[in-house]
Amino acid sequence: MFRNVAELVELAESQNKKISDIMIEQEVKVTNRTKEEVLAQMERNLKVMEEAVERGLAGVKSHSGLTGGDAVLLQKYIATGKSLSGDLLLDAVSKAVATNEVNAAMGTICATPTAGSAGVVPGTLFAVQNKLNPSREEKIRFLFTSGAFGFVVANNASISGAAGGCQAEVGSASGMAAAAIVEMAGGTPSQCAEAMAITLKNMLGLVCDPVAGLVEVPCVKRNAMGAANAMVAADMALAGITSRIPCDEVIDAMYKIGQTMPVALRETAMGGLAATPTGRELEAKIFGFSLDKKS
Repeated sequence: MFRNVAELVELAESQNKKISDIMIEQEVKVTNRTKEEVLAQMERNLKVMEEAVERGLAGVKSHSGLTGGDAVLLQKYIATGKSLSGDLLLDAVSKAVATNEVNAAMGTICATPTAGSAGVVPGTLFAVQNKLNPSREEKIRFLFTSGAFGFVVANNASISGAAGGCQAEVGSASGMAAAAIVEMAGGTPSQCAEAMAITLKNMLGLVCDPVAGLVEVPCVKRNAMGAANAMVAADMALAGITSRIPCDEVIDAMYKIGQTMPVALRETAMGGLAATPTGRELEAKIFGFSLDKKS
């Protein structure tokens, strides 16, 4: 039904529908299931996300000891009333962190679009729900809207850190979340696309450099920043700000940047933060050897 963002927006606007409507219709057509079955599947995904956030906010620790507990610290900080960034934004950040801390602790999460970037979409959803008071159906639609933009990225660029760096994972997740926030807040399909473009533009070139090869450092905190990026970009789009570079061209630029990115910066733990002295020390502590010296 649609191959890129321009076609997605055109379909939605020409039929006076939301992005989520178009994505639901496509799922029905492609999977040969009923609308009710498609919605039920997304309802199950939503439930997994809710449970992951709840578990993370209760406090978890990863087996490696590299991550855990930061979501709790953020919630305690919010409760002091002294936050500088604002409670809503920090709530999104804390819930994004909570989800990724559960992932690092080998818990169950819903990849959006990947496990390493699974915090941004639910983190923002469960934060803005407190302001926008969406129905259960609207929360499910939030996921379909984010999925529509993720679908475009996956088919025209990459959502893999190994293929395109963290811009392809957390960058894509952040753009997906921004677009979904805009729709939930009453924005137009065009504004959803602008939010995606603004978000992704500001995460181009982000490398994938996991310390010790684990999806923990810096992945958890990148989800935190991705959630913040999505929230700000959504506000910009809702304010009427547009991206001078069309969304599809931003996605194409991300793909080309990923293709030229050195292998050392694409999930190999050979460069970036993974190759710092402290990164190597942590690696040796966890595995008993450093990957750069193993051979």
